[in-house]
Amino acid sequence: MREEVKVIKLSGNLNAITSQEFRQNVSDILGSGAKIVLVDFQDVTFMDSSGLGALVLAFKTLRAANTQLVLCSINEQVRILFELTNMDKVFEIFSSQDAFNQILVSNN
Repeated sequence: MREEVKVIKLSGNLNAITSQEFRQNVSDILGSGAKIVLVDFQDVTFMDSSGLGALVLAFKTLRAANTQLVLCSINEQVRILFELTNMDKVFEIFSSQDAFNQILVSNN
């Protein structure tokens, strides 16, 4: 993967407790010159509204810095949360990192 893409691989729960670490990861990436931040949910088992709020804040923060936030590998519970809140219309979601990489390669 090229330097312009940074991956944040989450695991376990994304909730009020763990979302602070996620926000710190996003802050660390801001100065790196990345054009795309890919958040990999493959090992995430649960996400609550605090986790969703952290994602929305990261989306807005990165967008203000001309960096795109995309997601991949979300499970059924997370997908339902996204659909209920219409966030599936806001975030670009890929089925896997491989699917994201294929799109990235085909666009260049």
